[in-house]
Amino acid sequence: MKIGIPREVKTREYRVGMIPSGVEQLRASGHEVYIQKGAGEKSGFDDADYREAGAIVLESAKEIYDQCEMIIKVKEPQPEEYDLLRPAQILFTYLHLAPVPDLTRVLQEKQVIAIAYETLQEENRLPLLDPMSQIAGEVAPLVASYFLSAHTQGSGVLISGATGVAPAKVLIIGSGTVAKSAAKVAAGMGADVLIMGRNRSAMSNLEETLPENISTIYSNRYTLEKILPTVDIVIGAVYITGERAPKLITKEMLSLFKKGSIIVDVSIDQGGCIETSRPTTHEEPVFEMDGVLHYCVANIPGSYPLTSTQALANATVKYAKRIADLGWREAVKQDDAIYSGVNVAGGFVTNAPVAKTHGIAYHELRDIIDQCPLYEVHS
Repeated sequence: MKIGIPREVKTREYRVGMIPSGVEQLRASGHEVYIQKGAGEKSGFDDADYREAGAIVLESAKEIYDQCEMIIKVKEPQPEEYDLLRPAQILFTYLHLAPVPDLTRVLQEKQVIAIAYETLQEENRLPLLDPMSQIAGEVAPLVASYFLSAHTQGSGVLISGATGVAPAKVLIIGSGTVAKSAAKVAAGMGADVLIMGRNRSAMSNLEETLPENISTIYSNRYTLEKILPTVDIVIGAVYITGERAPKLITKEMLSLFKKGSIIVDVSIDQGGCIETSRPTTHEEPVFEMDGVLHYCVANIPGSYPLTSTQALANATVKYAKRIADLGWREAVKQDDAIYSGVNVAGGFVTNAPVAKTHGIAYHELRDIIDQCPLYEVHS
């Protein structure tokens, strides 16, 4: 199979979909790998590294999309990439389709085989979401601490406090990987950390494994409204596989916050768990509403590409190789994890939460797989 790695075009997205060791693995199985010039530079890998591993370096994204049956990316296609997609082409990347109806429609119209990292499940785990959830969670307290400073219009509270002065209070909403990672770093910075969730088993595990300056509390609206006036930082860390994130903090609740406090909505990829959140970029990461700063960058790990690229690529290559070795049809028949990752195929939406969110008919993949067009080889 011909596999293509284009350069990411999302604002300040410095990761790349594959590292040279992944190229070597695919080449050893007889596949051809094409990468766009300069795609790996910000992740610490230059074109010579990829050539040495056996990749063919091409100048433009169009060449990559025109020649390759499978495209491996990091972030969802941006509008300027829509026209590059081709029928029956495999797209393996983060998609987060629930809040993006236009992209869902394009993938249908183009009859792309769209396999999403974030819905691929194996033994009740999300093996391709977890590495980036860990990094996003670890970064969240760092950026929150920075934007609490007075020169960024924050409250001027130092997250660690000082001798005789109480530390910042951090509320983390959620109890998964993002929450655990955020709590670990926030606690390590000296903050007073409270995790609010509904999964009692997960919260019990967090209490047993995390430092003593972390406590947990069961999530409900009444308790949330009582806590919000006491916190300096809120980290939204809610993820329901494939679905839009529920709006747990409403616009009206902003009046409960301290002025100059900050929200870091890590759930923004799935629409955000704060009603007032909207996607921001690394160029303009925050906005203020009702005296509360909102940090809603949709690609937080993209700022740390030397770490995050390797963590992601090491996780994805096994599945990419299986898809390439077997072809996507046989791969989904043999591998339930890959099956669960397919969101759109042959013009059909095959992920139930995405279909429900957009009011589109849902089709079980196994029922429509034979209706999907075959990929046409172009010379």
